[in-house]
Amino acid sequence: MSRSFSAKQKLLFLIVLAAVLGGAFAAWRLRAPELPPGIVAGNGRLEATEVDVALKVAGRLASLTPREGDRVEKDQVVATLDAEDIAAQLRAAEAQARQAREATREAREGVRKAESDLTLARKTLQRSQELVQRGYITGDKLDRDRSALQGTEAGLAAARGRVAEAGAAVDAAIARAESLRATLNDTALKAPIGGRVLYRLAEPGEVLGAGGKVLTLLDLSDVFMAIYLPTAEAGQVAIGSPARIVLDALPNEAIPATVSFVAPRAQFTPREVETRSEREKLMFRVKLRVDAAWLAAHPERVKGGMPGMAYLKLDAAQEWPARLAAK
Repeated sequence: MSRSFSAKQKLLFLIVLAAVLGGAFAAWRLRAPELPPGIVAGNGRLEATEVDVALKVAGRLASLTPREGDRVEKDQVVATLDAEDIAAQLRAAEAQARQAREATREAREGVRKAESDLTLARKTLQRSQELVQRGYITGDKLDRDRSALQGTEAGLAAARGRVAEAGAAVDAAIARAESLRATLNDTALKAPIGGRVLYRLAEPGEVLGAGGKVLTLLDLSDVFMAIYLPTAEAGQVAIGSPARIVLDALPNEAIPATVSFVAPRAQFTPREVETRSEREKLMFRVKLRVDAAWLAAHPERVKGGMPGMAYLKLDAAQEWPARLAAK
């Protein structure tokens, strides 16, 4: 018994067939080309080290210049905090330091006077002792002179103590001023690295606590791709081995890279590894760092998240295919 298809069913069949063929074509386009022995490949995405710019002190954000996607240089001031209160505290601390220095000067003058009084008291006591020996004065005068000498000695010790106290006050005032000066400097946020702004996390006028983040930067000098290789291949990878990265967006350019890390432990590891077939499922993470000279020459072509293929040598003697050779 024959059965005819309606126009609607035929259309549906053609759509499904087109989808299947399109998927197969896409898979064919994305497959890794045939490679010579000693070279392996894996797919991944470009990544860059992310660095947060955060506040060291709490305050109200007065300005935040960069926008997402902007390039900033290392030590560039990217944001400032309202610093009027801290500046006022600094002026007060500097005034206290000046007062403490003046108090120290007065205390030293007091020491000099006490030393002069002590010299006079010693001479007076010496004369009194001579006069008592000759019988010109009584012992009462000698006792009073001895007491006066002891008083001047105590006064000198007290004056020296005031000098030490005033010196400590100077040190404390200076330390307070230096601390506030450092805090005032921290109200100007500088980019710790040169890179591109990935996220702008705050806006001027917001009050943020210490540690509050305002920007996230991408370190364009530290770009890498992570791929996963099976045990048999990962075990042959050496740190420092040359590699190449071909991005989907730049299919005709082989970006030079170097193996910088091989995971000491497998990923996607079964809980129990007992058979050969299970061991073959182990995958190790391998990190390829993009060549710094290439990054410096192509700063605008690097974008985090760009997918591509990475190729690396297991055999150092193996030559790169023409399409992966350095240009």
